[in-house]
Amino acid sequence: MDPSTTPSDAQLPEKSKKQLNKEKKEQEKKEKIEKAKAAKREAAAAGGGESNTAKGPNTNAQPMGDVSEGRYGKIPLITSSSREGKVFTRVEQIDESKVGQKVVVRARLHSSRIQGNSCFLVLRQRQFTLQCVMFKGADISKQFLNFAEKINKESIIDVEGEIVVPQQALKSTTQQFELKIWSLFVVTSAIAPLPIQIEDAARPAPLLAQQKVEIKRLEAQIKEANDQLEGLTEEEKKKKETEIASLVEEKNKASSKYTRLSRSTRLDNRVLDLRTPANQAIFLIQSGVGQLFREFLYSKGFMEIHSPKLIGCASEGGANVFKLGYFEGSAYLAQSPQLYKQMGICSDFERVFEVGPVFRSENSLTHRHLCEFVGLDLEMAFNEHYHEVLDLLGELFIFIFEGMESRYGKQLDIVREQFPFEPLKFKKPTLRLEYPEAVKMLRDAGVEIGDHEDLSTPAEKKLGALVKEKYDTDFYMLDKFPTAVRPFYTMPDPNKPGYSNAYDFFIRGEEIMSGGQRIHDPDFLIKRCNDCGVDPKTVEDYVNSFKYGILPHAGGGIGLERVVMLSMGLKNIRQTSLFPRDPKRLTP
Repeated sequence: MDPSTTPSDAQLPEKSKKQLNKEKKEQEKKEKIEKAKAAKREAAAAGGGESNTAKGPNTNAQPMGDVSEGRYGKIPLITSSSREGKVFTRVEQIDESKVGQKVVVRARLHSSRIQGNSCFLVLRQRQFTLQCVMFKGADISKQFLNFAEKINKESIIDVEGEIVVPQQALKSTTQQFELKIWSLFVVTSAIAPLPIQIEDAARPAPLLAQQKVEIKRLEAQIKEANDQLEGLTEEEKKKKETEIASLVEEKNKASSKYTRLSRSTRLDNRVLDLRTPANQAIFLIQSGVGQLFREFLYSKGFMEIHSPKLIGCASEGGANVFKLGYFEGSAYLAQSPQLYKQMGICSDFERVFEVGPVFRSENSLTHRHLCEFVGLDLEMAFNEHYHEVLDLLGELFIFIFEGMESRYGKQLDIVREQFPFEPLKFKKPTLRLEYPEAVKMLRDAGVEIGDHEDLSTPAEKKLGALVKEKYDTDFYMLDKFPTAVRPFYTMPDPNKPGYSNAYDFFIRGEEIMSGGQRIHDPDFLIKRCNDCGVDPKTVEDYVNSFKYGILPHAGGGIGLERVVMLSMGLKNIRQTSLFPRDPKRLTP
């Protein structure tokens, strides 16, 4: 017999029959109780009382005379006890082709509005919205309208009805068609009030900036007026106090116009914050960047690897590392997959990449630093010169930027509506500068910097502005960094003492990638360990892997969150980190 079929009553063992009889009696008992409750409610309604309980599948009965009976309410908790095969339509699929069709949509209740005998609901599914309408009439009861009005915002609801063309063009929804409601059931309810409102979290940044300017202007006027009180006559003083009271009232009105959510409040309620159209778009774009990264590298013969994140030594020489107990000893969270990527080259993989978490114990509360971020790392063998790798990296970023524009243009526009930004400018091939040239540009602009000094954050920003002015690009690579500011495993430049075969990539004046040619000779590597104060014993396995022969190679590490943040000109990396981790935040 097919195990998916149900045996007949005659085929059931004796024990199962008894159990079924018992369950049947219990069900009959429950039904009697429910009938008794329904009778009480009907009696209360007849005496002028009103029941607020709406009937849906397996729910309590509705008031007598309800023409919409059975078409609204709350469905039982979905426990996967059955599967009816109901077909649901996505909000984004509702277009002209659906006009006149009956559809079922499951989405969030974004907003609701009752006007007399009319009800307007806006459903939201990710970044797409749809208006639903319902009017009291022959088949829509007042009880149905009242039920819809009382549903809390952000609840999940199932709405069935016909797609129609609205009488007027819709301005507040993404879909330009309406759903005429026939039935409505609550799937799960959201609490009320919510800790933050989606409309507050989604408010365009320019509106908040204007509000801030207006409040500061009024505060300045109030302060000036208060300073003028001294030395005035009583009559003048009363007049000035009236003026101050009017300014205070105006300031309070300006302050209450929009609710401003702090970064901390947003992150404390990140699940709600992520529901805004801009955040939906940001993380869809971020997903796309990861996909584009993989696509390009697969097309160039790379393979994806997965290196350990629990390691026995500090991968970057000991600074900014998280140390933790590991049974009877200690372990560290990997600051980079760098050493393992190189060991992959030692293993003849030749071209490898990894997408995974990177941990940095940096006590920095800046707009661009995180204690945990997503690293897009790659390493590849080359034949004659590490510029073979630089050429590939330049092509990689152009592929990503063009892919973002062609595949995620709508999402970029959605982000731009809340956080306006200028389109990213980049050149083909990617602009390549050398460190001495960058130092000269900075010095010519009045910035004091040594020949072998690392770039500070202000210097990076300034250089980005200078490059944009001179070359009209937001994206460029900077080659030949000083040896003193690079890790021990970086190959020095044989032709330029004090410099190395190392590079960084920048977007809008901020670093998004660091890399270089690696030393692939074990004796030279040990010497560099000693020169940089790294105990060779702490990286013994790494050094030993080079003793068996290895191809010359280079690579780099990219910060996913920074690429997404800077390509869209966002102001804080926490906007592009799903649940950010910094020195002050370990939740949610």
